[in-house]
Order: sequence, then structure tokens, then C-alpha cells
Amino acid sequence: MMQNSGVVIALGYIFGLLAIALPGGGFWLLLVGLVSAIIVRRIYVLARQSRRTRNGQLAKSQFSPLLVSKLPHPRIWLIAGLVGFLASFYLQWRTPQPSANDISNFVQSGNSSNQEQLFTVRGRVLSVPRMTRSQRGQFWLEANQIDQVKQDQNQGDASKVVTGKVYTTVPLLQSTGLVPGQEVRVTGVLYQPKAAANPGGFDLQKFLAQEGAFAGLSGRQVNLIDKERKWGWWRVREQIARSQVRWLGVPEGPIVSAMVLGSRAVDLPHDVRDVFVEVGLAHTLAASGFHTSLILGVVLGLTKRSRRGVQIFCGSVALLLFAVLTGFQPSVLRATLMGFAALLALGLGRKVKRLSGLMVVAVILLLVNPVWIWNLGFQLSFLATFGLIVTASAISRRMGWLPEAIASLISVPVAATIWTLPLLLHVFHTIAVYSIPLNVLATPLVSITSLGGIVSAIASMILPDLGAAVASFLYYPTHWLIGLAEFFAALPGNNWAVGSISTLQMVAIYILIILTWLFRWWQRRWLLTGFLVVALIFVPGWQTASNLFRVTVLAAGGEPAIVIQEKGWITAINGGDEGTGRFTLLPFLRHQGINRINTAVAVDFLGDGSNGWLEVVSRLPVGVFYDFVNNPENALNSAAIQQELRSRSDSQQRPNQGAYQQVSMGGQVQAGSATIRILNDQLPILQMQLQGKNWLLVGNTNNELEQIQKTTNLPRPQVLWCPNTALKELVLALQPEVAITTNADIDPKTLSELSQTQTKIFFTGRDGAIQWTPTESFQPFIQTTENRNSLL
Repeated sequence: MMQNSGVVIALGYIFGLLAIALPGGGFWLLLVGLVSAIIVRRIYVLARQSRRTRNGQLAKSQFSPLLVSKLPHPRIWLIAGLVGFLASFYLQWRTPQPSANDISNFVQSGNSSNQEQLFTVRGRVLSVPRMTRSQRGQFWLEANQIDQVKQDQNQGDASKVVTGKVYTTVPLLQSTGLVPGQEVRVTGVLYQPKAAANPGGFDLQKFLAQEGAFAGLSGRQVNLIDKERKWGWWRVREQIARSQVRWLGVPEGPIVSAMVLGSRAVDLPHDVRDVFVEVGLAHTLAASGFHTSLILGVVLGLTKRSRRGVQIFCGSVALLLFAVLTGFQPSVLRATLMGFAALLALGLGRKVKRLSGLMVVAVILLLVNPVWIWNLGFQLSFLATFGLIVTASAISRRMGWLPEAIASLISVPVAATIWTLPLLLHVFHTIAVYSIPLNVLATPLVSITSLGGIVSAIASMILPDLGAAVASFLYYPTHWLIGLAEFFAALPGNNWAVGSISTLQMVAIYILIILTWLFRWWQRRWLLTGFLVVALIFVPGWQTASNLFRVTVLAAGGEPAIVIQEKGWITAINGGDEGTGRFTLLPFLRHQGINRINTAVAVDFLGDGSNGWLEVVSRLPVGVFYDFVNNPENALNSAAIQQELRSRSDSQQRPNQGAYQQVSMGGQVQAGSATIRILNDQLPILQMQLQGKNWLLVGNTNNELEQIQKTTNLPRPQVLWCPNTALKELVLALQPEVAITTNADIDPKTLSELSQTQTKIFFTGRDGAIQWTPTESFQPFIQTTENRNSLL
């Protein structure tokens, strides 16, 4: 009873923190606590009445005596509701906010000038620089002073004392050699982190806010003030990582280091990280409970003949050292505290109640930093551990016909998947189809590599050469693990997009899982639970897609990226580079639950030969690929795309899939009900007729509009897309109903002239993606998202 009461109160606190995302916040928890107390009290009364004899016969109980005995007292439910109510206010109080002199207050709002204002920010380096995908160095900077770079000699001293944490990126060579604790001056452009500009896009603003940062700095030059490399735990991490890479090489060395120190402490190659994430092995690259269990098991095994006090001391030192080396990541702290709970139970000679221990640990961590409730790593770590405690043994018992070791090997990833999958679908919108069999096969390799990596790390701290020698024995297990991940990543349908799963859907799925965990009626009908979960995941998205007609102009920099969703028929027009394909088009398609593009159209509006389709066609099947790019510089890209299309068609044994066609001047493409025609292959200029609307996509005219009109005879469109440099002349000449361009970096005089026209103008750099449906006309994504959030 006491254990159940503690769990209910702990859950009240956790749900109270989560309730801040709902209208009314903690008031709902208070109401739920009150209603639950009334219901439980009623159950107690009915249970007592059922025990009374009637004519000498015992009345049949409506409730199981075991169930009644396990239910916490009504006042516990009231306390839990009150705790949740107070927790919602506690989180609001502890949520980081920019102070009065925070550096984010010096970020200039969008201006109409093409000149960027430079600042020199002085501060202390907080983290070891890491390489970003754009080949720049990134580190956290604790700012203490800001100076505006003078544009002329007449400007006065603009030095200001500031505070705040800054997300800083600089040229890669400029970041080389920087270490935590050094004082530096970084000259660059301050910017306000942006929210997601496209459906499914990355929300940098939200990410930085969770880290307590509200500004970014795109640095151009770094000047060292303090060149002294002070001692810190980063030195130990660096020594371990270098030692393991020395004889293992790349990527085997960084993978071993990531398993021991966590992926945040290691510059893991992005392509390797992407493969592990795609197939469902991302957790193996994060230091977590699995690693603390290994460490504690080894230490207790080595000291099993020693006194209990020695065992507890050695185990505590090992856990503390591991937490320090990994940088006190939330998932590691959770696992470390669970380890201390096990040591405490060992000292007291009692058995650990794992569920109560997990709840106590979670509450302690969330009391220290309640903002961690929104940390995805903390959420997944908690849910996976919870699943292993309450579900793994039940799954293992159902597989009694298998040897115990094999049943346990299967039940662990299955249990973790059951409890983490709804959250993963809500955040990432995809399912790693082969995740469970892959994790079963990978577990022995991960265990060997992790344990060997821990031994190598200890040896590296004593003698780097010895650590390198120990790590060398891990080459084949690590290499086989990489090969296993790459093999499953190459299988057809390895990653299936299910589309956006709403919070309501996610909660409904978790309710079904909890019912199956708690009640025997649902446990006997677990297939029904599975069917309902699958229906909740797929049916709403399928129904929406089968009736949806929508055109989305994505915020993709200077090139157009357009997706037409026509009742299941998908047409995509992409003129961006590799980054556009990877970070804009693919996330949007996953968010929409799109696993196949029926018609793909490649264009090159900037004339630089960039082509973002190779990244897309390597991940998604394409029905017919139309290449509108008439540029010799793009020949290699076109050849690579054709090769990828052929290989996917052959591997999936679909000869009619992946057809490639080059489209020349005057050519026409029929994509569903849309007709796409190329009017000029030099700029280029594309005309698209769709649902009675005439769309015109125009490249950079280079101030030659009159000559273009004479040679091309541009039609008057209802919708115009063009670069912002050609916006004024095209709007005044063509007078469209709607014009869409890239950004609002236009002088005030031009904006004033455009405001006098009848054309409604959207800027994807400011408004985000622009979506059109026949019933709702044109809607900017950022404004729609803000309106939706304001209702919460």
C-alpha cells in the first residue's frame, strides 16, 4: 500500500509538470485528484458492503479484494492532485527566462537593410567545440560583454555588460583548439533563433530555450583572451577518446567512445549517427542505464569477496566517476541514482523495489531541474526503464517455450519499444520497422563493445597506450555492429513514415498500454490492444490523406520547394541543394506520412547546378522523375540520380518505378491533375495549372524582364513565385493575386510601392511555409502555428 501511495504521489508531480502544456494547467490535476478520491472512497464503501452476510450467505463482491487492498487511500489521491497543481506553478517559476541584460535583448529585429550589424561578444567557452553538418565549429559561450562593431569613427563606445548563454558557430579552423574555461572574443552576427518554418521542421528556438539560451551568434572571427588551457574533466574525456581512436580508427573509435562517454562528448561522424538513428539503434550511442548496470555489475563482481562497505564505496566511486565523465546528462543521472538506490539496498540487506526507486529518482531529478520534463532524452530514458520494470518479465513469461536467455534477450527491446514508441512517433513521425529484430541481434555486440570500452576508458586514464591497446580488441565487434546497422538500413521499407501523431492520439495509446498493464481483462485481450493502437496510429492519417488536396510552398531559402498532396498522389518540385532535400523536404514528407513520391520535378532556379534530389531519392521511392535542369554543371548529379533510381527499382523488383525523363524547352508534364510546363529553360520559368489557378515560378530575371516577356510571352498568373530581387518588377508587370518570395530583406520604398498593389505578398523567410487548399486559400505556417498555440 505504501509503495502504491508513493507511486501515485510521484506520478501526480510528474503529470503536474506536464499539465502546463494544457489550458488550465494544474487545475485539471487538482480536479482529477478530487474525482479519483471520490471514486476510490465509493469503491471502499461498496467493498465493505459486499463483505456483509445476507441470510447467512456471503454477498458476491463487485471488486477484487486484492485490487481494493492495493488502492491507495482517498486522501492520497487528494494529495497527488494538490502536488500536481503546485508542480505546474513550480515549473513556470523555474522555466528559464531572459534577464534584463540578457544578450538576446541586443538582437536587432528584422531590418530592411542589406547590411548586417556586427557585434563582438566576449565570454567564457562552456563546451568543447563540435563540427556541425555545415562544417562549422559549434560551442556554447557564456557572454559577459558585448561591443557593437563601429561603422565609422564618429560612433561612441557601445560596450555593454551582458549575461546569458549563446549558441555560437564559427568557421571550423577558428574553433580548433578551443577548450572549456577559456575567455574569447567572437565577432559575428547575433540572431534570434527561429521556430520551425515548415511542418516537421526543427524548432531551434524551442531547443535553445530548453538549454536556457535565447540568442545565437554566427561568428566570423575568434580571438583568444586567455590562452591557458585550464584543467577540467574535458581533458579526461579527450584523453579517453583519443586513446580509443588511435588504434581503432574512424568510425569505430568514436562509436566506442560514444557508448562510454555519450554522444555529446564525441564528434561522431554524421553519416554514421544518421544510420544508427534511422534503424533504431540511437540509444546505443548514448550513455545510459545499460552502461551503469555494466559498471556496477563489474565493480560488485570484482569486490564480491570484500566487505559490504568496500563494495558500496567502490560502487559509489565508479558511479560518480561515470556521471562526471559523461557530463551529468539527464539519462545518466537517472541511471546513476538508480545505481545508488541498489547500493543502498545492498547496504541495508533489502531487495530493491525498482518501480518505487524509479519514481523517487525521477522526482528528485525533476525537483532539481523541472525543465528536464521536456528533455526528450530524459523522457525516453524514463519510459524505457519503466517499460523494462513493468512489462519485460510478463513478455518473457509469455515466451516460456523459448530458452530463458533468448526470451530475456527478446523481451527487453520489446518492452522498451512498447513504452517509447508512442512518444517517438509523436516527435519523429517514423517507425524503424526492423528495430526489434535488429536490437536482439545487436545486443551481444553492444554488450561486448560497451564493457570493453569501459575497461579501455579506465586503462586510458592510467596509461593512454594501454587504453589504446585494450580498445584495439573491440575493432571487430564494433565493425560488425556498424555493418549490421548498414545492412538493415539498406533493406526496403526500413523506415516508415506514419505522419504527425497528435498529442491526443499519443495519450490515447498510452491509456491503452496502461490498461493492458494493470487489468487482467485487457491482458487476456492484448491482441485487441494491439489492433486499437495500430488503428489509432494509421487510420486518422490514412483518412486525412485520402481526402486531402493541398499545395505547400516550403520555406527553403532561395529556391522553390513545392509539394502537392492530391488525395494520395504526391508531386514534389524541388530546386534546392542537398540541405534542402535533407532538412526541409524529407522532414515535411515524414510529417505528412508520405512514403512515396509519384511525380518528382527537378529545377535549378539559381543556375548554380545545385540539386537536392539525390538525398531524397536515396531514401524514398519515386514513380517518375522529370529533370527540368538544363545545365552541364549538373550532369554528374543527374547521372547519380539515374543510378540511384535504377538501383532502387532493381532492389524492389519494380520495373515501372523510378523512370527518369529529361524535359526540354516547351516540354509538359502531367502530375495528377496538375499540368507543369517549362516556358524558359535558362532562368528557368515554369507554369503550373492546378485547380483552375495558374501558377508561375520565375527564376532570377537579372533586370531583363522586358526581353524575357518578348521572347517568352509570360502569362498573367494568379500565383507567382520568384526571388525577392525580382519581386517588384514581376508584381508590377504581371499583377498576380498572390506573390510568394523568399525573404523580406527589401528596402522600405519598394515595400511601400508593393503595398499599393492588389497583390497579397508572402515571404517564406518570415511567414514560413505557405499552404493552399481550395477551401482555406493561402495560410502562412508560422502564423497558423502561433494562433493554434495561443489557444493553449
